Amino acid sequence: MGIDEKTNVAAEANETGETQSKKAAKKLAKEAVKAAKKAEYKAAAAATSGASGNNDAEAAKDYSEGKYGASKLIQSQERHEDRIFTRVSDLSQFAEKYPNQSVWVRGRVHTSRCKGKQCFLILRQQSSTVQCLIAVNDVVSKQMVKFSGSINKESIIDLRAKIVAVSSKIESCTEQNLELAAFEIYLVSSAKPQLPLQIEDASRPEKNNDPNSLQIRVNQDTRLDNRVLDLRTPANQAIFRLEAGVCRLFRDILARNGFTEIHTPKIISAASEGGANVFTVSYFKDSAYLAQSPQLYKQMAIAADFEKVYTVGAVFRAEDSNTHRHLTEFVGLDLEMTFKYHYHEVLDTIGNTFTEIFKGLRDEYATEITAVANQYDVEPFKFLEPPLRLEYAQGVAMLREVGIEMGDEEDLSTPNEKLLGRLVKAKYDTDFYILDKFPLAVRPFYTMPDPNNPKWSNSYDMFMRGEEILSGAQRIHDPDYLIERAKHHAIDISKIASYIEAFRFGCPPHAGGGIGMERVVMLYLGLDNIRKTSMFPRDPKRLTP
Repeated sequence: MGIDEKTNVAAEANETGETQSKKAAKKLAKEAVKAAKKAEYKAAAAATSGASGNNDAEAAKDYSEGKYGASKLIQSQERHEDRIFTRVSDLSQFAEKYPNQSVWVRGRVHTSRCKGKQCFLILRQQSSTVQCLIAVNDVVSKQMVKFSGSINKESIIDLRAKIVAVSSKIESCTEQNLELAAFEIYLVSSAKPQLPLQIEDASRPEKNNDPNSLQIRVNQDTRLDNRVLDLRTPANQAIFRLEAGVCRLFRDILARNGFTEIHTPKIISAASEGGANVFTVSYFKDSAYLAQSPQLYKQMAIAADFEKVYTVGAVFRAEDSNTHRHLTEFVGLDLEMTFKYHYHEVLDTIGNTFTEIFKGLRDEYATEITAVANQYDVEPFKFLEPPLRLEYAQGVAMLREVGIEMGDEEDLSTPNEKLLGRLVKAKYDTDFYILDKFPLAVRPFYTMPDPNNPKWSNSYDMFMRGEEILSGAQRIHDPDYLIERAKHHAIDISKIASYIEAFRFGCPPHAGGGIGMERVVMLYLGLDNIRKTSMFPRDPKRLTP
């Protein structure tokens, strides 16, 4: 290549380089402007974000902190002397006595409903309920309201609140004229979120005349499988308070009449009543039985000069009866007393005891009876004073008049019992009556025969709404006669030797009876199943919970 050619190439290269440099400079300038604008935008955005962040932080500030939340596990590590709790049922009285003062209440979350900046809770304490309002204000934060609405139903909480009168009644609560405006709320014990039954469903009316009562029902097995929840319903709370009332009245009435409470063995060496309906238990290297009755020991106490005794305790019957009125374990209310000349002295005492119990329930437990009536069909229980007493033969005659065929010495079947109860109610207008002079063949070995007719016995049953709730009799207090009757019933004398021996030291004439406590409550209230009046029932198919 010549000199001229080299010169031209160099010139072209310089010109191309200058052009590229100008383009690069322009590009760099544009990028610089763009970067500057981007930085300016970022700065503005950061400034805006900073201001917004400050506002969010201000909004997120929880000014109720420390006034709500889950309490630490109560292990009796301290006592809150400043917390004096008031019962829900006493809130009205508290408000009258201490106006404008705050109140502490502990209860269960029955229901809850959140709406915007408010949360409504129904707080339940046994059968009492009150509405609680947790609303955003200068004391209650949004976070506190949110926490309140997140608490699972049936959880236990502590509330500190003001008692506020309401302008219109709160029909869904027992406390209808006030509500609690809460400003502190603490979770004491949390219930799991999914419950096997809802208290509202388990509390719904089950009445024959209510077309809506059968829409949502919790069946009996579900109730009994989850008995702890089921027992929280107002009706169940009332039933078992009535049951406690029956036991209290029984004790009080007999104590006023000179009776002594005793406690008898439940593990015994021989069947109390004879027969095979006993539970056998292993007893070291031997076998024993669960007591069918405290009968023998009541009589031994009479022989020991206690004169009038009673006992309240468990009774066991190994009967494979899956009926509405049978349990394999129930509470027996038993009594025994001496008499001077005639067992009707005892019969009158027992009849009058029932009359006093019925009056006590009517007069002292009206609130509980109403609570049961709100869920179940409950007809007022009717009784006469003094109680109606019929002889067994009269009862049989009444049944025969309506076409029932039965022998003179035949025991009453369950259907005939109920029919006779209806006949007695129609004729005498009473739900309670006594049937005296039962056939000897259907009574236990220790029952005294009727001295005027060997077919009959000095024994009696008592009935409520046509169902037996007591069986009793004059007992044989002569040891030789007792042995004779025991042999007649094919009872092994060696196994009741200590019982018979008690009468060889001299024993006064005596009589008594055994009462099924759960049946009394069931029939007084007119309920359809004894499992409703047994807290944790035992029957041939149920051994838990």
